[in-house]
Amino acid sequence: MTDEVGVVTGDLTLRTELAGDQLTLRVQYKDAEEWYTVTGGKTTLTDPADLDAVHAIAVGLLHRPGG
Repeated sequence: MTDEVGVVTGDLTLRTELAGDQLTLRVQYKDAEEWYTVTGGKTTLTDPADLDAVHAIAVGLLHRPGG
């Protein structure tokens, strides 16, 4: 689910952005230009060293081939 367009499915790219202490998860259709904010995908990250772990968890949560 995204804030901008609702449900997205198919081949997607997940990007985990960190600006200061603000983390945002965004998805993009393969080979597309537009990025969409994952609904609920914004939070404060107190330690930038945790960025890779948060990204890995997000991939696991969002990649559910069975639905």
